[in-house]
Amino acid sequence: MSYSNILIPTDGSEQAANAVEEGIELAAAVGATVHALYVVDEFEAKREEYVAYGERITGEVADAAAEAGVETVTAVETGIAHTEIEQYARDNDIDLVVIGSRGLGGVEELLLGSTADKVIRLIDVPVTVVYNRPTGTKEWMLPSAADTIHR
Repeated sequence: MSYSNILIPTDGSEQAANAVEEGIELAAAVGATVHALYVVDEFEAKREEYVAYGERITGEVADAAAEAGVETVTAVETGIAHTEIEQYARDNDIDLVVIGSRGLGGVEELLLGSTADKVIRLIDVPVTVVYNRPTGTKEWMLPSAADTIHR
């Protein structure tokens, strides 16, 4: 499969930054255009400030993509994030969505769901979820036999 248009929704978080990095790298490898999208919550009281913030961070995505030789389209929309992402993908012939995972975990994630989870369920194109990458090395510890429960 070939990708021409890759959508990277961003909120400026570390998880989103990981998705931006991954999406730009992929776009550079396949010659695709990156679409950077920021969604302002439709119920946000300080909407103008968030629009300006969205323009700034999508501009930063465009700058990073330009450094990698990747063409970029930026957009700031107002609405509910997963709905706006779905609509943008449909309206702009998006082939792939690369999105960061918030990693809420536990009961919170089961009850609320994440934007990434909702996008996966709604959208008709492939979605790549990029998880937070740990910094440094990680040591894996396996439980000893005495620590395991046998039933």
